[in-house]
Amino acid sequence: MAPTVEGGDAALLPEFPRGPLDAYRARASFSWKELALFTEGEDMLRFKKTIFSALENDPLFARSPGADLSLDKYRELNFLRCKRIFEYDFLSVEDMFKSPLKVPALIQCLGMYDSSLAAKYLLHTLVFGSAVYSSGSERHLTYIQKIFSMEIFGCFALTELSHGSNTKAIRTTAHYDPATKEFIIHSPDFEAAKFWVGNMGKTATHAVVFAKLHVPGDQCHGLHPFIVQIRDPKTLLPMPGVMVGDMGKKLGQNGLDNGFAMFHKVRVPRQSLLNRMGDVTPEGTYVSPFKDVRQRFGVSLGGLSSGRVSILSLAVVNLKLAIAIALRFSATRRQFGPTQEEEIAVLEYPMQQCRLLPYLAAAYALDHFSKSLFLDLVELQRGHASGDRSARQAELGREIHALASAGKPLASWTAQQGIQECREACGGHGYLAMNRLGVLRDDNDPNCTYEGDNNVLLQQTSNYLLGLLAHRVQDGACFRSPLKSVDFLDAYPSILDQKFEVSSVADCLDSAVALAAYKWLVCYLLQETYQKLNQEKRSGSSDFEARNNCQVSHGRPLALAFLELTVVQRFHEHVHQPCVPPSLRAVLGRLSALYALWSLSRHAALLYRAERRRGCPGRRDRSS
Repeated sequence: MAPTVEGGDAALLPEFPRGPLDAYRARASFSWKELALFTEGEDMLRFKKTIFSALENDPLFARSPGADLSLDKYRELNFLRCKRIFEYDFLSVEDMFKSPLKVPALIQCLGMYDSSLAAKYLLHTLVFGSAVYSSGSERHLTYIQKIFSMEIFGCFALTELSHGSNTKAIRTTAHYDPATKEFIIHSPDFEAAKFWVGNMGKTATHAVVFAKLHVPGDQCHGLHPFIVQIRDPKTLLPMPGVMVGDMGKKLGQNGLDNGFAMFHKVRVPRQSLLNRMGDVTPEGTYVSPFKDVRQRFGVSLGGLSSGRVSILSLAVVNLKLAIAIALRFSATRRQFGPTQEEEIAVLEYPMQQCRLLPYLAAAYALDHFSKSLFLDLVELQRGHASGDRSARQAELGREIHALASAGKPLASWTAQQGIQECREACGGHGYLAMNRLGVLRDDNDPNCTYEGDNNVLLQQTSNYLLGLLAHRVQDGACFRSPLKSVDFLDAYPSILDQKFEVSSVADCLDSAVALAAYKWLVCYLLQETYQKLNQEKRSGSSDFEARNNCQVSHGRPLALAFLELTVVQRFHEHVHQPCVPPSLRAVLGRLSALYALWSLSRHAALLYRAERRRGCPGRRDRSS
């Protein structure tokens, strides 16, 4: 059982020990305790306190400064720590449904301790477990209890050696044999080996394996997920026909055992097919509730959104840790001053503030976005589990896919850039291993690559937006989405006629000003990208070539600007809601404005180019 936290607010949010940061804390214009309560909520703070207290008092989680563990020892220790987390029972299946935000809260707590531990836990529960829950049916519910009791340990096997982002080209096959009522899972060659699969290297006993489903007559019905046992749970020896191994040392997250697997005609029961989007009868007939193959394919890859939203949350944790380290150092490190006898904290220098404070604002804005997007994902998964096949449910899936596909790049890149800035802002001391900045940088780096390369993922988001505009031009359809992230685009012709009319810097300190500018920018980029795409096609380029030629200067900035707008919009609404304590409105408003203006400033050249083009004499109105 998980330990409990006793006492009132003093125990929940104790005063900081006295030290060199006292002077800065005394000058604060707000109560940090009130900010913590507003940002997290009392129940969530108590939940996190329970987790941290357990880890602090458990010898298994004790650190040995300066000790370099061998790769095998680190991975063994990480697995034992993961197992201990389940023994504490911080989060039951019932809690997940009752208080879904406790899921990312637990992941963040583990990530603050060790990214490898957080990744191992979330791959087993959120990625493997969510795939079983959302893609399976009632016959697969027995696996859920085994997941949380660690009777089995799971991984998510989609990527192959030669195919990652191009999931439709996955080559692992699953042929149905009606004589034995089994599927035969097979890797045709080494290039079809499942690769880079987290937890597969040493510890996974089961995998959700994506393979192309074939029924008698060699009819292929595309990619489907199967639960495949890859190791004996008692001995961890590979199952017959399974070649599985560890990929070795990486640049970071070495407590996580990434592995590979090949399957040589491995037979699994018919019931191993996760059958929510399609099933095979005992006789070998394929049946599916989805008439649209693309919709079925999208549902089958729904687990990827879970992984991307989780990565978004982990990237925010890394940024939080780095910015806290750098700001505290900057408040205590003194250098130069108005006189030779006086030195001031480097945090007082505008250059240091300009380098660090935008990342502080980004940590708050992206943290709120990650939580809100996780709740959206929960709504989607509950719809899948209840059998909702409505048009709204399908559109919700597409919208979340677009937001997660751009959210992971934005968060992981912001953390990557922020951690490096924090490292440099701490000067020579930032290069010491003991300050954790190097570990944070290395552990965050894979966030930019796994579950989809960032630059490839951005194309998913731009394609979503371009598809909506094409539908508008061809059919006169309105821009509407369940989460309302694209609804503003319905007025894009009138938005593009607007001009920026702020008269003073002070007026910009309301994030609503940056929001208006962002909406104009996204409308402009969407229109320009759509026109560029059509121009490429008219010049004879294939659809593939046209999209490639549009991505660098059009699609990529469109996807990033759209996601930045969404983050700014959600954070703006969050900090301006009526329930915000009056004492926090000013500081939260400044954080919102800072993040919005800083993000927008990185598009300054694009805004200038757009205004110059719009202002050219004789230039025709190109709005569609």
